[in-house]
Amino acid sequence: MVLSVAVAGASGYAGGEVVRLLAGHPDLEVLTVTGHGSVGKRLGEVQPHLASAGRLVLQDTTPEVLAGHDVVFLALPHGASGALAEALGDDVLVVDAGADHRLESEADWRAFYPGQWHGAWAYGVPELLTQDGKQREQLRGVRRIAAPGCNASTVALALAPAVAAGLVEPADLVAVLAVGPSGAGRTLRTDLLASELLGSAHAYAVGGTHRHVPEVLQALRHAGGVAGTLSFTPVLVPMSRGILATCTARLAPGATADAIRRAYEAAYGDERFVRLLPQGGFPAVQHVIGSNAIALGLGADAAAGRLVVVAAIDNLVKGTAGAAIQSANIALGLDEAAGLPIDGVAP
Repeated sequence: MVLSVAVAGASGYAGGEVVRLLAGHPDLEVLTVTGHGSVGKRLGEVQPHLASAGRLVLQDTTPEVLAGHDVVFLALPHGASGALAEALGDDVLVVDAGADHRLESEADWRAFYPGQWHGAWAYGVPELLTQDGKQREQLRGVRRIAAPGCNASTVALALAPAVAAGLVEPADLVAVLAVGPSGAGRTLRTDLLASELLGSAHAYAVGGTHRHVPEVLQALRHAGGVAGTLSFTPVLVPMSRGILATCTARLAPGATADAIRRAYEAAYGDERFVRLLPQGGFPAVQHVIGSNAIALGLGADAAAGRLVVVAAIDNLVKGTAGAAIQSANIALGLDEAAGLPIDGVAP
């Protein structure tokens, strides 16, 4: 049986990517799309690359429009999902690609976001280690899922095996990320103008102010059972999509390169969407664009006494829409990989 899907925010980058990926899904069919400033237009006018769903008319984002579907994906600005989701029945699977349901701590929410905290849902990073196994087990059969922040899931997946195995000191975690501007959404911003980006790069949200910091620390706390600290610096670079994260941590006494490799192979060796590169290999963003995979390269800097993990993802696929669909597949009891590409696109 094919299940009906509504995508709220289909006129944006994340929502459009959900629609694109679901076009190849054998069990889910997009019947309804909503937007904001584009209500009344056909989706193909706003997202010309979405030919398969181009005739669908963008409707207003209301509970009445979204009701009656088996699955609802919310790809809305932060703060817009909470009240809307509360109006939907418990029988519908709701997957929130915004931040409204990611954080378990109301104090963390208030420190980084405006507006009301709506509580935490099951976290949509299936491969993420927890003290009881993996996050995948907590997604089975649920009806509310919080898809991750793209930067947050990249860093958490990069560091979780080392933290969980006690191979690094969680009090000294550092992540510097090269990110494309699509992660900021489709709204017009003067700091993301092409004339300012081309041929340049600049850091933003410096000094622990990025909203994904508490999300990363929350994920790593579940992986290792200990609180950590994180210096997190994103750098905007002139690529349309993708993240390349260089994550480092102080090695724990006795930690070796062999032990690190074994920990990551144990964590990810059987994961379809995690590519652990051979020793000495490090990923490039181009190799994962269009794919629902994260690629990881490991290094041990003996002189500095630090683990180095380089991670690459497509922020709109594995970082957002792909993670949302992968998690929905698990919740619905479908093939976890349904509708999700493992291969990237050629340069």
